[in-house]
Amino acid sequence: MAVAGGVVASEGPATANVTVVTSSILGSDGVTYTATSHVTASAVSGPGKYLLVWAGDANASDANSNNSFGTDTILHGININDLPQTVDGATVKSDFLAVIDAEPTHTATYGKVVGTVTVGPIVLNEPHHMQYIWHQGNKVFAGGLFSDITYVFDVSALPIVTLTGINLPTSTPCGTVPDAYWVLNDGTAYGTYMGGADVPGVCTYSNGRILASNGFAGSPGEIVRLSESGATLAEIPAAPPAGLLGIVPSETAPPIYGNVQSGAPVCTVIPAVGSIIPLPFSTCANPHGIQVREDLNRMVTSDYAEPRNIVLHPIQNLDANVFRPTVRIFDITNRNDPTLVSVSFMPDGPRNESFGVHEEFRGMMETTVTNLPGHKGAFAESMCGGAVYYTPDITNPNPVWRQVFDNSRAEVPITGSVLYQGGACDGGSWLQTSLDDKYLYHAVMGRPAGSLGAHDPGIESMVYTLDITNLVNAGTGFTCNIDTIAEVLDGGAEADCPTLAGRLIIHDTTGGGTHWGALDNFRRNANGTYTEITPANNAPVERFATSNYFVARTGRDGNHLVCMVNVAGNGTLAMDNSFRDENTGDVCVSFNRLTWPHGANGNAKPHSQLFVVTS
Repeated sequence: MAVAGGVVASEGPATANVTVVTSSILGSDGVTYTATSHVTASAVSGPGKYLLVWAGDANASDANSNNSFGTDTILHGININDLPQTVDGATVKSDFLAVIDAEPTHTATYGKVVGTVTVGPIVLNEPHHMQYIWHQGNKVFAGGLFSDITYVFDVSALPIVTLTGINLPTSTPCGTVPDAYWVLNDGTAYGTYMGGADVPGVCTYSNGRILASNGFAGSPGEIVRLSESGATLAEIPAAPPAGLLGIVPSETAPPIYGNVQSGAPVCTVIPAVGSIIPLPFSTCANPHGIQVREDLNRMVTSDYAEPRNIVLHPIQNLDANVFRPTVRIFDITNRNDPTLVSVSFMPDGPRNESFGVHEEFRGMMETTVTNLPGHKGAFAESMCGGAVYYTPDITNPNPVWRQVFDNSRAEVPITGSVLYQGGACDGGSWLQTSLDDKYLYHAVMGRPAGSLGAHDPGIESMVYTLDITNLVNAGTGFTCNIDTIAEVLDGGAEADCPTLAGRLIIHDTTGGGTHWGALDNFRRNANGTYTEITPANNAPVERFATSNYFVARTGRDGNHLVCMVNVAGNGTLAMDNSFRDENTGDVCVSFNRLTWPHGANGNAKPHSQLFVVTS
């Protein structure tokens, strides 16, 4: 069986007082896939709120892409029967969902890992993202970045979790490297598959389009629509047809593009796609972030980078054009055949960087939409560029995007008035609007001191809050535009620019830093049940959870902490000091531990999390 990434899991025995429940599903390849819940006796019965954390086993292969089970092997497909059970002498353990009690009224178990859900037989999936927010009745979609697998979990019987679906590499032949998911009202989901086709060459999508690809984890990527059971409903190309809104197949820079020369190529594909047929050769299409407004029939995706090159060569100076400057908007009126409406190149900002990869528009990792019916805007952010962009109307076929904030502004109070290269490659990551459209939350992984030379003081890992009320209310007449050096550090000069409302340092010197967050979108009722916070009831979000881990093989690992952050009514942030590790007593839950409910399996890497409830 050829599967991209994985060996048969070796799992330690469960500890005492642990209930073990295994669910399984037969894959399309004839292999049985399992999810095994390990629930501790301390788990509270009845209604509850949990934080589900999708985590990978930390092992020796994380630090070395050239070992016997290196990244190059993972990214080209392997046969699990031909692989050793150890990597550099260390036993490979299962990847898993951690089930953490997130109900503060459960004083005895709040912050405890009350269960884990191990997946098998594939390991070294590199667990990555789930959906951005969970609604009652939803399944949970969880992706394996390297394994090219999407797992679908039923969480209706928490803390027990069952596997109800699986999407294998052969189910998405035109796309690889699943990144993030958005669940629709009907329970189906869209997922971004950042990488190219399973094998180099020509691939035919669900709508009949044919594109050439340079292969696994290459370009171009795609959008996949998944059923509630994980079946592929549609593979949707992210690359545009020739001539879309004047964007030529090579997706070169349009006439107005900041400091970049008009017509200059801004996308690099390594290796280049051969001239098999006249299709995009240097596409920017590597979709990473994804959010949807069903009421507007629009889907917004942001292109980050060609993933293969980031993972295989984490140290070398990559061509800056590997990091993408583009955001895409799709019309999803036909849910199985979305139409690409626009490909927007983010404008370059006023910072004149020493390294091309640090320009403001580089590495458009995340995007987020507004929520209220009267608002049509969306935001996007760059991981390498340290900038936040906004457009007021995603239904406009020619959307106007402007830079409305620079991360350097949030970093000034930390470093003083002296910044070296500002927000350059500070690892901007999670981006999410509050459900009432008043605030924008943003996670910044940070930059270790000395990263850009001896004079670089680095940037602290943090989360911050922007008050976006004036910007969003301005509609299509918004004026904010960060286009001078003074505005980089002082904030925008225009009255409708976002203002910094809150900031919280979450220390991590590894360079992995605070990468991901999840809003707590549930309120506890007096009888112990839960009501979901929605745009309709306009209730404020009062906390969110963060996790400190990126992708170890890129050279940015993390200290593996999961923290709880309280949000005040004015947007200020404070650590929840009662959310503590059950072993050390320290604030935040550490995934660096010897023992889990599924056994003595050592450290783990928490990448993403979701609040879920039972009631």
